[in-house]
Amino acid sequence: MRVTSDFFVSALVRRVFGEGGFAAVSRRGAPEAGAVFICVDRLDGSFDFYGPAPQAMFSSLPDGRLFERIFERADKETIDTRLAGEARMDPDYWLVDIEARDGQIELPLAEDKPQPGSDVFRF
Repeated sequence: MRVTSDFFVSALVRRVFGEGGFAAVSRRGAPEAGAVFICVDRLDGSFDFYGPAPQAMFSSLPDGRLFERIFERADKETIDTRLAGEARMDPDYWLVDIEARDGQIELPLAEDKPQPGSDVFRF
């Protein structure tokens, strides 16, 4: 069973603060199942942006949430445009802003998970 969006966001923010970083919830969505987006401020004018990985990226449902990097080193306007589109489609999303000078944050990424059968033709 997957944890609620509210719980996941709370845990993420606490973990970032516990590691000496800074995180803020910029938008609160549906507590139970709102999509969670993460904007990473690299503190050099560029941003990385993560969103929920589409379910088509994995063959079986994961144990927890998986993310995909949508933008890397993008400007704020690009991310704001994407979020405006998201708000039109699904206004119940969450947005978490995190500061990370090197852009490194610990998120479960869909591309990090081996796909079943992906090693079939590996030599």
